[in-house]
Amino acid sequence: MERQQRNLWRDDRTARAFWSQQEAPAYRRLLRDTLDWAAPAAGETWLDLGCGGGALTAAIWKRTGGTVSRIVGVDVAEANAHSYDMLRETLRPAPGGRIAFVHHDFSEGLPLPDAAVDHAVSGLAIMYAESWSESENRWTGEAYDRVLREVHRVVRPGGRFVLSVNVPNPAWWRVALASLGGVATSPDPLRFLKRSWRMLRYGRWLKEQARIGRFHYLPVDTVAGKLRAAGFGKIEHRLSYAGQAYVIRCMRPDSGALPD
Repeated sequence: MERQQRNLWRDDRTARAFWSQQEAPAYRRLLRDTLDWAAPAAGETWLDLGCGGGALTAAIWKRTGGTVSRIVGVDVAEANAHSYDMLRETLRPAPGGRIAFVHHDFSEGLPLPDAAVDHAVSGLAIMYAESWSESENRWTGEAYDRVLREVHRVVRPGGRFVLSVNVPNPAWWRVALASLGGVATSPDPLRFLKRSWRMLRYGRWLKEQARIGRFHYLPVDTVAGKLRAAGFGKIEHRLSYAGQAYVIRCMRPDSGALPD
């Protein structure tokens, strides 16, 4: 029965609900913290893993004045392709084919060759890598570990991986409370409130699924251990998102160097 519950992340309505968080102050702070640690620069290629509507992709583009070489967003929700179409139309300078969206479930790996990108970012996404063990009849953390290994594979030696993950047992109401100011600045306050309410509903579902092991809200030391096991080093973290998420920065060591 537990396995038969559908993954709402594949539902376009879920994707649209989470688009509204981009207008919320708590999320904008998380975005700034992530971008500051990512420190994108001209001529670089980036992977935006679990990209959603492309908030990090757009932020990287704007931070560099459109001088990055290429950004590839990967997400399981096909509805986000529309957001990327809009980004290509509205960003300046016009990115053309230098911003791409790939509809793909990263729980199964990444559709990129080895060392395909200079760096990678991921915003509140890797916790939702899911894997079911038929032999054990339960959810496992195999996909979570796999996606970290896959990011390590596709980032070049010396490249950065900057990601955010929710704290254990996240208090979504704290995010909602910190985000009330977004109503005043939203171009459509009613839509903002509707989507925010939907996010809280989905948040309950996410925590229920985490309790049965499908999703993974882990202590930051556990996440750091998994990153080390995947081959990353120089791991550091900070709190953000109204205290409900960690921003983590790590690096794929240069060839021959050992992670620390």
